[in-house]
Amino acid sequence: MAARNLLTVAIVSALGLGFAWLAGSNSVSLAGYSAVFVCALVALAVNWIAFIPSAAAQTDRLYDTIGAVTYLSVLVTASLAAWPLDTRAMVVAVMVGIWTIRLGSFLYRRIHAAGGTDQRFAKIKTDPARFLVAWTLQALWVIFTASAALVAITATETQPLGLAFWLGAALWVLGFTFEVVADNQKSAFKADPANEGKFINTGLWAWSQHPNYFGEITLWLGILVIAFPLLSGWSYLAIFSPIFVTLLLTKVSGINLLDGIAKSRWGDDPAYQAYRKNTPVLIPRPPKG
Repeated sequence: MAARNLLTVAIVSALGLGFAWLAGSNSVSLAGYSAVFVCALVALAVNWIAFIPSAAAQTDRLYDTIGAVTYLSVLVTASLAAWPLDTRAMVVAVMVGIWTIRLGSFLYRRIHAAGGTDQRFAKIKTDPARFLVAWTLQALWVIFTASAALVAITATETQPLGLAFWLGAALWVLGFTFEVVADNQKSAFKADPANEGKFINTGLWAWSQHPNYFGEITLWLGILVIAFPLLSGWSYLAIFSPIFVTLLLTKVSGINLLDGIAKSRWGDDPAYQAYRKNTPVLIPRPPKG
């Protein structure tokens, strides 16, 4: 079992590094390599270093925080490699930085409110090889998700700001606003003792069953649109950024997982059944009536 998990680590690492090598074909060089590839190395290094004390203590307390640290680490690496940044690159860097700090602090508060542990890791954190897979996958998540941003920041050529920049910026603002407002509304709902055992169907949650995920997908799509005029050749792989986020949130660890939990809790509740019937799963629309 350990050998299989270590093989998975090797495959995931090779996938992330190979993707970054190709996607960064038009990026500036850093230490003789493309800056995007170096960012992928940094993402893996940060997570592997954090894995060591976490595995020794058999704790997942640092996992989400290190995810945010990884984003900031690759962001700083890319920005320093391409310094001084032009306006497009600076805006993208600021956008990713704001998103990272906001989400990182939100997840930090949430995990500590839950007692500093995440049930996803209840079984795997006692198995070092299996736990290492989770940390390596987190690095891959950062590499894939941030790829369009890293390509935009480190591109060797520049393009004048045009429609793509302003459209992408508008999408990012829309997505970020949706994500922040939805998260805050749900946190406030759960903090109210009167809502104990209830599901949220107010605010943006009356417009979509997963408005925070809609926001997440939309803001990364915005980053890609901003970066699009700079793409050429293999750097078009950065198009995978919002596609990956969409697949992750709709097919892997997002909607399907949460819907299963919700159905087990409220599946027999007529109000919940009506909510699922009348409310879009992802893309918002005004509530009926």
